[in-house]
Parts: sequence; C-alpha cells; structure tokens
Amino acid sequence: MKEKAAALVYDQSGAPRIVAKGAGEVARKIIDSAKAEGIPIQKNEVLIEALLQVELTKEIPPQLYRAVAEILAFVYRLEKAKSHASSLLHT
Repeated sequence: MKEKAAALVYDQSGAPRIVAKGAGEVARKIIDSAKAEGIPIQKNEVLIEALLQVELTKEIPPQLYRAVAEILAFVYRLEKAKSHASSLLHT
C-alpha cells in the first residue's frame, strides 16, 4: 500500500488549511520534512483519505473539523508538555 500524507496549517483565523498532500514519494518527503522540523505526525487512514480530497491551500470542510480538532488538541498538549519539561530542565 502506498504511503499517504497531508500537512495542515492552522493560524486560528479560519479553519485549518491543506498546505501539502500526496502519496508515494511525495508523502515520504512530507513526512521526512515534518520529522526534520520536529512536527508531530499522526496516523489516521480514514482521515488521510478525506484530507487528500481537499484542494491544496483550501480550508478543510466542516465534516472534518472534529477529527482535525482532536489532533490539534493533542499536538497543543504535547507542545505544552515539552515546553514545561524544557523549562524544568533550565531552572
């Protein structure tokens, strides 16, 4: 099965937008770039299929809000925990 990936950006001025998407080699590059930048990666086969249907640079549709919001909430909690752990190490 071909690897698939999508990258989202959320600037809180609207719904999250698709900034990169693809399968195969394109997906591998998206994943490698995310790993290199320390961006969390979430695997969800059902969601990726839906995200791949969204046009590049477009906001995600309302039916995907809940699923994406759950992932964003997880990422924010993860970032907060990392920040807290880092501050504990530097005090």
